[in-house]
Amino acid sequence: MPGYQRVLLKLSGEVFGGGKVGVDPDVVQDIAREIAAVTAAGAQIAVVTGGGNFFRGSELQQRGMDRVRADYMGMLGIVMNSLALQDFLERMGIETRVQTAITMGQVAEPYVPRRAIRHMEKGRVVIFGAGMGLPFFSTDTVAVQRALETRCDVVLVAKSGVDGVYSADPHVDPTATKFDELTYDEAISRDLRIMDQTAFTLCSENKLPMIVFGMETEGNILRAVQGERIGTLVSAG
Repeated sequence: MPGYQRVLLKLSGEVFGGGKVGVDPDVVQDIAREIAAVTAAGAQIAVVTGGGNFFRGSELQQRGMDRVRADYMGMLGIVMNSLALQDFLERMGIETRVQTAITMGQVAEPYVPRRAIRHMEKGRVVIFGAGMGLPFFSTDTVAVQRALETRCDVVLVAKSGVDGVYSADPHVDPTATKFDELTYDEAISRDLRIMDQTAFTLCSENKLPMIVFGMETEGNILRAVQGERIGTLVSAG
């Protein structure tokens, strides 16, 4: 039996592009294989992705674009990632539903929390697209909000290039040390930027645990779901 029965997996958009603009099919296939292993183990899983491999609203704003319009473009990028992941999962025989915060009936269902829960209870993977459907909200915040609304047990934050939460940036500071466990209060007092502040506060106030771990090691998503101690566990303490 898994350590967690229902989980929300947060993936960055950059992962989907393999560091480039667009979608890297080999990378998406690997992600789909990892998610398929979770469903095969009997756990329920929902996914929130970023859209940074296509558009980042804040960066487009810096180049003079209207922030609201730029954020909506970012949400459409997230839907493209969601559809790509759905395609690879269904090729593996995993029933998948994409639910979007912006209505687009030809490609996805509208976001309905109770329907999402029912899909997961039936063993389907649910991918939440188009962010919150509102500008100025990051996908970090969306991941936590969706996890709370669909009653997930934990948020799994899969990182690229780092295997947990460190006291400083390990790529810059060789003395940086990794935390196995942290409370939200400790992370705030140390100013550790794990997620954006809104997402972090939502987790803390609602006592929703978070596991931050590296994507590079094959099988890490399943290990986290099954309660194996990898990465960093952040909890209310």
